[in-house]
Amino acid sequence: MQADELKKIIEDGIPSAQVTVQGDGDHFEATIVSPEFEGRNKVQQHQIVYAALGDLMQGAVHALSFRTFTPEDWSKQL
Repeated sequence: MQADELKKIIEDGIPSAQVTVQGDGDHFEATIVSPEFEGRNKVQQHQIVYAALGDLMQGAVHALSFRTFTPEDWSKQL
């Protein structure tokens, strides 16, 4: 699994998301910004991401850390 493949999988699962992924093939770090996260707590936001990844977390993706943001929260990071 490469970072660009993982990025596409997340984007396909959360079509409204802006996704950046960095990694070396074994360990990945992602930032995911989506209006779909609005009104949801961090646990619920992460559940959306895990749903987009499906079974990949069981095999192809060994280590993934990610941060989720609503567009409003992301604008405060800049």
